[in-house]
Amino acid sequence: MSDPDVGVRRAGSADADVIGRLLHDFNTEFNEPTPGPRTLAERVRQLLAGEGFIVLLGGSEPRGLAVLRLRPSIWTQGLECYLAELYVQPAHRRRGLGLALMAAALDVARTAGADYIEVATSEDDVGARALYERLGFTNRERGPEGPVMYVYELEL
Repeated sequence: MSDPDVGVRRAGSADADVIGRLLHDFNTEFNEPTPGPRTLAERVRQLLAGEGFIVLLGGSEPRGLAVLRLRPSIWTQGLECYLAELYVQPAHRRRGLGLALMAAALDVARTAGADYIEVATSEDDVGARALYERLGFTNRERGPEGPVMYVYELEL
């Protein structure tokens, strides 16, 4: 099913409240902790004022977002890009908005000078994994014959 409302735009500080709400909804949906939409909105305002933090909003009344973090790479002369969050509200999934957000994210990362982009997702998020693989992402270090890559976290 395709939805005609799959336009994507770069967010500004005026979008912080909607970004905070979407991020809160994302974590709530997946039973992850969240400081709440207001706290998230304030942090987003701070991050948008700096360098290397980009949020893309999808849909005329934003129904999804992609959050990118850019920083200098150790391994190349360019930047590395981390897709920190990709979220589409459940009622608007499987209509092309996630694909539109990812296409825009890849374009933004390339334009910013990134040489590669990384993303982490859980094994059970089959929809996200299928989207990433459709776009050429791999969870293998050296192509299909390489070892599976893992992402670890530690709260400090």
